[in-house]
Order: sequence, then structure tokens, then C-alpha cells
Amino acid sequence: MISPANLNLGIIGNCSVSALIDSEARIVWCCMPRFDGDPVFHALVDSAAGIGEAGSSQVVLDGYVRSEQAYDENTAILRTRLIDQHGGEVEVTDFAPRYFRNDRAIRPMLLVRRIEPIQGTPRIRLIVRPYSEWGSVPMAATRGSDHVRYVGADLAIRLTTDAPITYILNETVFTLSQPICLLLGSDEPLEGEVEEYARTLERHTAYYWRHWTQRLAVPLEWQDAVIRAAITLKLCLFEETGAIVAAMTTSIPEAPGSGRNWDYRYCWLRDAFFVVRALNSLSEVGTMEDYLRWLRDAVGGAKGERIQPLYGIGLEHDLPERIISNLAGYRGNAPVRVGNQAAEHYQHDVYGNIVLGAAQSFHDRRLLRRGSGEEFALLERVGERAFAVHDQPDAGMWELRTRARVHTSSVLMSWAACDRLAKIAETFALADRARLWRDRADLIRAKILAQAWSEERQAFAESLGGRELDASVLLMAEVGMIDPRDPRFVATVDALEKTLCDGPYMRRYEAPDDFGVPETSFNICAFWRIDALARIGRGEQAREIFNALLARRNRLGLLSEDTDPKNGELWGNFPQTYSMVGIINAATRLSVPWDSRI
Repeated sequence: MISPANLNLGIIGNCSVSALIDSEARIVWCCMPRFDGDPVFHALVDSAAGIGEAGSSQVVLDGYVRSEQAYDENTAILRTRLIDQHGGEVEVTDFAPRYFRNDRAIRPMLLVRRIEPIQGTPRIRLIVRPYSEWGSVPMAATRGSDHVRYVGADLAIRLTTDAPITYILNETVFTLSQPICLLLGSDEPLEGEVEEYARTLERHTAYYWRHWTQRLAVPLEWQDAVIRAAITLKLCLFEETGAIVAAMTTSIPEAPGSGRNWDYRYCWLRDAFFVVRALNSLSEVGTMEDYLRWLRDAVGGAKGERIQPLYGIGLEHDLPERIISNLAGYRGNAPVRVGNQAAEHYQHDVYGNIVLGAAQSFHDRRLLRRGSGEEFALLERVGERAFAVHDQPDAGMWELRTRARVHTSSVLMSWAACDRLAKIAETFALADRARLWRDRADLIRAKILAQAWSEERQAFAESLGGRELDASVLLMAEVGMIDPRDPRFVATVDALEKTLCDGPYMRRYEAPDDFGVPETSFNICAFWRIDALARIGRGEQAREIFNALLARRNRLGLLSEDTDPKNGELWGNFPQTYSMVGIINAATRLSVPWDSRI
């Protein structure tokens, strides 16, 4: 059945593999064996005419009229109820197994789909059409006794099932009289009964997620939103290496016809820091410990030289950008890109993001592996680089491709690197090193306050000596460089609201970039605004904006990168870690304290 593509999607995953599922229980996006791999299911980015059957996995209910969908509370287990015109109902349960065995996380490359008749005599058709080579070649199907083996150019996967194999291969409509299970993943045989195995995996997975969420230090208000955001951020961790992807998709445009179609399935050191900090605020430090494994290797491999703003999740340095011409794009918005040229950029804020991402490990006594003197020495090499480039032009955090400036946000993060290194040195009682880094931080701070301020605009500008406005300067208060009650910061908030905001929404900047003037609201900027408003004492306004943004989440509580301020529609890659971070940060800052109610 053809229906329009949209971002009313749910995500399932286990920190090894993930999939996006729409409201009709269609798996429309899934990459294997890694988040940044070749999509097995690619229908989301080949949807000019809507979501078709190629490159998807579907449960098609005969006479379908509507659906209901929700996560099991505090889990990453998704249930979709499909209802036909006669009142027949089918429930589809989707998840990726995750549990502990002998103190080790088990996260196989496996998607589990259980399909159960709930009411009436529903008739269904099962579609499983995986592709390889970026949607250009259907995987060849080979039948087994209880499975179908799909073979592509670089990957073989196995669908193990208790459903009739003939009906799956022929896509035959049949009456669903009892529960059936589909297990799609590694090309390995299953010993034992399929349904019993699937139910056991579901029970263990539910136990894992409920105990994981139980340990979160959530704010009193907006708990459901925070828990869903936290689970989503956790799913963006590729646990094998510790990398955190910015989003699960590629080439969902920031706005229709904009050409701003990028591949976000890599680890940006900037985005990862914000993820780590948000989860740390909920006392979930395990993700930080995993990420620091990856970060040490990224920093160590640079040997004190330039560090890229992003890497592959396996620490790949080369991420050449290319266009997949055979895919029509999300709703026909081509191009579909693989790789990201930003890996070649000079983005000087990266050094501050590295130090900020690692800083807590030197102060937090809960960690299994705390920051050591050796690791401090490694971070000092990063700091040396930050200081050396702090007043040099770069592409900035918005990754401008044709324009370099001394961006305020990049200088700010160089300050943050020096500031945090001074504090770490104090922890190690290294007075000389602490003095060195404090002096450098003070020097950079003085430059920002003197040169980023625009008297004409009565605001801090996006670059030193510049005049154009940019939402990223709101981070000045968030990272602690300026007192939020400073009249210059308050004036900046006022100027940004007048220039960049459309109601609760906020654009990144006012100046045209490589693709013209941005049209949509960049969700994280709106959350930065909330933080700034709360810090300067405008809490009621901040709460009003936060509730408006929460209303823009999809029906499962997820956000993409961008929102159209005209109609509230979601655009951009999905689910976007930046946006989910914003939910956690805003709720944590704005919520009334627990002791006010108990």
C-alpha cells in the first residue's frame, strides 16, 4: 500500500542495530551491520510517491483502516495495533534484544517482530524486501526449512520464522489464526522454538530497559518526555566502540527542496558531548564511560595535530561524500548523500567539546574508570591545539562550506577547553598547570567580551568583529563563560528573540549560507533559548515555550532536527540527538524540585 512518508516514526534498537518503524508497522529504515552501513531497508529515502513495498518490511492488514501505536512504558519495545474495516485487529510488537548475561551486555544484530491476532479473523500479507548496494539490488532470497536467507553484495542476513515460508516468499494473503514471529538478523541458525525464543528475548529486553530507566534521576515534571528522550539517546550509542551517532538517518532535508540533505550517521564530537552531558544530568554515566573509550582513541590517534569534527563509528577518518542517484529521496527531496564532507573541515570548537566531554571523569568518584594523570596529559595536548587556533577562522559549528570566520562559538569552546583544564589541574594539585590554563582562559574570555560584542546590534555577534546574529552565542551562559544576568547577555537574548524567533521556534542564524537563508527552526536552538530565559529569570516564558515544543514531538515523543514554524511539521534527520538532549536539559532546568511535592 502506498501512503505518504512522514517522520511519525518510532525507533527500536539495542546499541548495535536499530530500525525506524512508521505508524502502519512498516520498517522503513534499517542499516546493517552498523548504524552507518548500507541500508537493508531504505524505503524512507525513496519515497517520492510514498512508502512503497520495495526496501521495507511490512505487515499488510487486509481492509486496513487505522492504527494505534505506543511504546511499552519505560522501554524500547514498540507495539502497533492495526485495525481493519470489520473490526479485526492485529498487534505487531517490535524490538531489538538487549539484556545482560554474566555481567555482559548482549545486543545481537537482530530485529524481533511478533504478530498476534487480537480480535476477529484478520487476514494479513507479509512483505520482507531487503536491498543492498544502496537500494539498487534486491537481496537474493534462498529458502530453508524454517528460514529465508537473504544475500547481498557485502552482507547475508537470515529471517527465521514460524510463519509459512511460502506465504512470505510469495507475499500471499492469509488468515492470522495464531501468533507468528519474524527474527531478522545475523546469518546464524536458531536452535529451539521460534515463538518461545522471541518471548524470552522480549521479557529479558523489557527487564533491561525498565531497570535502566529506574536508575535515572529524572526531574519531577515531564518525566515521560525525559525518559523517552533518554532511551532514544541511549539507542544512538554504538556500544561496540563507544561512538554516538548524531541521528540514525541520512538525507532527510532540513526543509523541502532546500538541498540541505546530509548524512548524520557518524559521531560528531560536538553532538556526542551534549548527549553525554544530558545523560550525566540524569545520573546515567555509563554512556559517558563507553564514549570516553572511543574518544581516547580519536584523540590519541591525532598525535597532537588536527582533530576532525566527526569520525565514523569505527573511528574511520575518511568519510567521502557521494550522491546515490538511484534513490529519489525523502518525499522526492533529492539528493541522497552518503558520507559527509564536514570530516574535512576545520571546526575549532571540537577541542573544547573534547575536553568538556571528558571533564566529569576527573571529578566523578562513581566511575569504574576515572580520568588519570596520563589522560590529563592527553587532554592538555588538545588544549594546546585549542589555544593555538582560538583566534583563527574556521567553518564553525554550523559547518559552512564556503565561508570561514573567527566564529564566536568556536572561540567560546576554546575558552571552555582552557577553563576545564585549569579545574582538572587543580584536582590533581598541579598549581603551575592550573595557573597556565587559567591565564589562557582569561585571555580568551577577554577577547570574546571585547570583540564579539556588537554595539550596533546590542548583542554578541556570530564572529569576532562581526555584526550578524547567531543562536550559538546562547551557549556563553550554558558553559559558564558569562553571568547570565550580565546586561550584555540579556540584551543578546532580546536581540536574538526579535531576529531569529517565530513564536516558540528559533532559527540558527540570520545570514544566508551556502544554500540561502534557513527556513526552518533548528530545534536545539529553541532549547538553548529556553535555557537562557530560565537563567535570566524569565522562567514562565521558558515553560510556555517548552510546552509548545513538546507539543511538536511526534506521537511517540520523538523529534527530528528541524521544525517548520508555519505548520509544525518535522524535518531533518531523525531522531536527532541534539533535539532529544534539549528535552532533557529544559525539563531538568525548569522542573519544580522533588521536595516541593513529597
